[in-house]
Amino acid sequence: MSRLHKKGAHPNAVQFDKYDYYRRSVQSPESDVLFYRKTFKELTGRTPQIFREDFCGTHALSCEWVKLDKKFKAIGIDLDPEPINYGKQNYQSKLATEQTSRIEIMQKDVLSKDLPKADLVLAANFSYFVFKTRERMKTYFASVKSSLNPRSLFIMDTFGGSLCYDANEESTRHKDFTYFWDQESFDPITNRAHFHIHFKPHGKKKIERVFSYDWRMWSVPELKEILEEVGFKKIHIYWEGTTRAGGGNGVFKSTSIGEACQSWIAYIVAEN
Repeated sequence: MSRLHKKGAHPNAVQFDKYDYYRRSVQSPESDVLFYRKTFKELTGRTPQIFREDFCGTHALSCEWVKLDKKFKAIGIDLDPEPINYGKQNYQSKLATEQTSRIEIMQKDVLSKDLPKADLVLAANFSYFVFKTRERMKTYFASVKSSLNPRSLFIMDTFGGSLCYDANEESTRHKDFTYFWDQESFDPITNRAHFHIHFKPHGKKKIERVFSYDWRMWSVPELKEILEEVGFKKIHIYWEGTTRAGGGNGVFKSTSIGEACQSWIAYIVAEN
């Protein structure tokens, strides 16, 4: 499984740049922001300017967003100061002063009632799976809707497949390290699952549990129903295509029918 997020660093991870390994393993912020802008324009007929990245972590997406246009502004929301500070030191520091002036990072709860208005709100890297009850998820979706400007979008990614219902570990070899996505457990009564990311720099010992996640596995129909209940007008599903080898190709297209494969990733796009 690809494209997962932050928090829960193992003490052994201090010897290397965990966020750099994470970005090189599972993120593609440069192309992702292009997809968000394109999808917004296709569905609303206009160009978004204010982008809010919930659970922003190192806010790499916000930094890429302000590069797209001199009128674009980005807001990042996260509770954890560590990735926020990393992003400021390693991503914002590489931006022009004018670009940095259009980024606002807030150390706050995404459920706060006074979050800034936005044209496009993003919940990426499946981080909203941290909400384990329907009531809690509904509260978050309602909060997002109330903070969106008219004719705007809420975009989130989601994942699933038969591999998510059993303990398993996948590995992906990169140029100078190997990335491991480890599903430790799954409880079919609660749909609660535990995941870990490990890294093994080539020629060195494997570093276990660099990032860990305690999530509820939400289905697409469940999420769609909650979005509709809080008042989103229309819900679109963008499904990732596959390569000849059967893996994800990074290309997402709108569809009403998914594919029952072992592992899949999709975007849910809600129109305000």
